Amino acid sequence: MTHNLGMVIESLVAILLLVTIGYCVILNNRLKRLRADELSLKATISELITATEMAERAVGGLRATAHECDHTLGERLKTAERFCADLTKQITAGDILISRLSRIVVAARPSLEVVPEPKPERKLEARLEVEAAEGRPPDAKALLAAAQEFAQRTSARAGARAA
Repeated sequence: MTHNLGMVIESLVAILLLVTIGYCVILNNRLKRLRADELSLKATISELITATEMAERAVGGLRATAHECDHTLGERLKTAERFCADLTKQITAGDILISRLSRIVVAARPSLEVVPEPKPERKLEARLEVEAAEGRPPDAKALLAAAQEFAQRTSARAGARAA
């Protein structure tokens, strides 16, 4: 019986050895696949690092471009603000000039009524009077025409007085 017990134990050890060898073969196959995956993973990581470096360079370039655009835009805005201020000054000066011319026209009206005028001039004068009565600023073209007519009449009167 001791002899049979020894044989059973040895058979059991042999079976366990076979199971261990089979498990080692399976484990070896898995390790081979893991090593193969490790190589592909290393390749993927190196590609990722390369892509990251390229992206960092691109971001640096974009930052430089954005800074340059900001600088250029700032300069253009400053120029636009200067032009706007100049235009505002010129508009104000134009308004003052129109106001002065309208006062000249209004002051010259009594002398304009003394001298007989052709029909188109009366229409212009009436239009200026209506605009002045309504409190609107006079039309620039009408004001120019009135000033020219005034200058012509003044020179005509001066010529008539001299004669």
